Amino acid sequence: MGRLISIESAGKDRARLTKAVALAVRQLAQQPAPGPEARDLAAFLVLALEAIAATIDESVAAWEKRGYWVKAERFRIEWEWAGQCARQMRAALLENDWQAAARTAAVIAQKVGHVNVPPGHRLGRPWEGAWEIFCKEG
Repeated sequence: MGRLISIESAGKDRARLTKAVALAVRQLAQQPAPGPEARDLAAFLVLALEAIAATIDESVAAWEKRGYWVKAERFRIEWEWAGQCARQMRAALLENDWQAAARTAAVIAQKVGHVNVPPGHRLGRPWEGAWEIFCKEG
């Protein structure tokens, strides 16, 4: 078997996930009460933000290899919120604390508020089934 080459870079993954997070947090804000879709949305936010946080070290590895320590550290600080919000949202979901989840969703909305998701996007509804995945990860 030949070498597997990933055509998706960490930056592209992060951009796609950020758009999906922006879409999901906007959809979550429209939910009238906690229900199955709200659980899916909140669980998706956790999973997507954890995936975003996982791309950070991959992105800065090349800069650190070349000695660009300040640039790498600034990038880590710029994206530090993703991991923090993922942990807060995960804790809120595990405790079934929807007030804490709403506060965390508001912070996420502020961070991704600038992200433009066009009306004709091809993201679909990536949060569908996220609650089951979240529960399996435990």
